[in-house]
Amino acid sequence: MIRRRTLLLATPAIIASTRARAADTVKVGVLFPLTGNSAASGAEAKVAVETAIEIINSGRPELKGLPIGTVAGLPNLGGAKIEAVYVDHRGDPSVAQSLTQRLITNDKVAALFGSYHSSTAMTATAVAERYGVPFVVADSVAANITGRGFKFTFRVTPIASNFADSYMRFLLEQKKAGRTVDNIAIVNENTDYGSSVGDAIAAEAKRVGLPVSLRIPYSANGPDVSAQVLQLKQANPSVAMFVSYASDAILFMRTMKSLDYLPPMIIGDSAGFSDPSFLPAVGGISQGLVNRSVWSLGPAGSLSAGMNAIYKAKTGNEIADVSGRSLQAFIVLADAINRAGSTDPAKLQAALQATNLPNSAMFIGYRGVKFDDTGQNVESATYLTQLQGKDYATIWPAAPEAAKIAWPMTGWKS
Repeated sequence: MIRRRTLLLATPAIIASTRARAADTVKVGVLFPLTGNSAASGAEAKVAVETAIEIINSGRPELKGLPIGTVAGLPNLGGAKIEAVYVDHRGDPSVAQSLTQRLITNDKVAALFGSYHSSTAMTATAVAERYGVPFVVADSVAANITGRGFKFTFRVTPIASNFADSYMRFLLEQKKAGRTVDNIAIVNENTDYGSSVGDAIAAEAKRVGLPVSLRIPYSANGPDVSAQVLQLKQANPSVAMFVSYASDAILFMRTMKSLDYLPPMIIGDSAGFSDPSFLPAVGGISQGLVNRSVWSLGPAGSLSAGMNAIYKAKTGNEIADVSGRSLQAFIVLADAINRAGSTDPAKLQAALQATNLPNSAMFIGYRGVKFDDTGQNVESATYLTQLQGKDYATIWPAAPEAAKIAWPMTGWKS
C-alpha cells in the first residue's frame, strides 16, 4: 500500500515533468553560405528562416491558410518554440559535412534545413541519413540529391527537370507567337548544380525538338569569362541560358558589355541572377533578362501579400526567389514537427512523408507540397520573371496580372 501510495503521489510530478519536456524548445540546424561568393543569398535565406520562426513562435492570426503559425508556438508540443542553430558552410561540401555532424551530435538538433548549394546539400544530407535525422532541403536543385534512395531527405523546391520543362514550354510559346527561337546555348557552372540543370535543359530541348547549338561548362571560381563570351558571340544563339552563381553571373554580364555582345534573349536559372548582389551590380546593363522565380506578389488580402508585408517590415525588402523558397520550406518543416507532436526522428520522418498541403496553404508558386518515395515534392512549380526597370516582374505563365514580355532584351542598349 505504501509503495502504491508513493507512486500515486508521484504521478502529478511525472505529468508536470512530461508537460515541461513537451514545451521544450525544438532545435533545428540551419546550414547556409554566410561567407564566400554566395554570402548574399545565404544571408537572404537566413533572414527568411528568422522570419518564419518569428511567425511560428509569436503567432500571426491574420495569416489565414497557413498550416502553422496562426497561433503561438507548436500546439501539439505544448506550445513549444522553435530555435534555429545557424552554421556557415561557406559553399564548401566538406565543411557542410562536418558541420552537419556537429549539429547532430553536439547541438542535438531535431531536424536539419538548408543548404543553398547542391554540392553542400549532397554531403550534408548523406550525414543526416547516416544518423537518421530528417533534412528538409529548401533550395538545392541537383536531381541526384533525392535520387539516392535516402529516407530522411525531403526537398520542397522544384528541381532541374521542373525548370527545364518550364523553360521549353515558355520558349515554344514565344516561337508560336512569332519570336525567333531557332536554337539555344547552355552555359553552366560545372558543380552538381550547374551540371544537373544544364543536363536537364539539354535533355528537354532535345525532347521538344529545339536545337542546342552550344554547351559551355565553366568553373564558377574563374577570374575571366572572355573566352566563353566569345564562343557565344561566334555561335550567335537565339537564346542563351545561364546556370550560374552570383559572382560569375555578374562577371558574364560585365564581360558581354565589354565585348559588345548581347544575345536576343538571356534566361538565367535563378541562383546568381536572384542573388541580392546581382541587380545592384549589373541590373542597369541586364534589362530584359528572363529569370525563374517561385515568387509573385498576389492581390491585397492574399496569403502571399500578408507574408510579404511581414517580411518587408522585418527586412525592408520584398520576398524574392531565395527568401520565398526558404520561408515556404521552413513552414513545411514546422508543420511536420507539429503534426508529429514529437521530436523523435522516426515520428518526424513519418509526418514529413504524410505531408499533403494544398495550393491554398502556399504563399509562393507551388501547387502544394506532397513528397514522393524519393522525398521530392511532386507539387512544386515555378514562374518566369523579367527584369523590367529596377526589378523583376512576373511574365509567365500568362495571367491577368502578368507583365507584358519584352523581346528581344535590351541589356545596356535600352
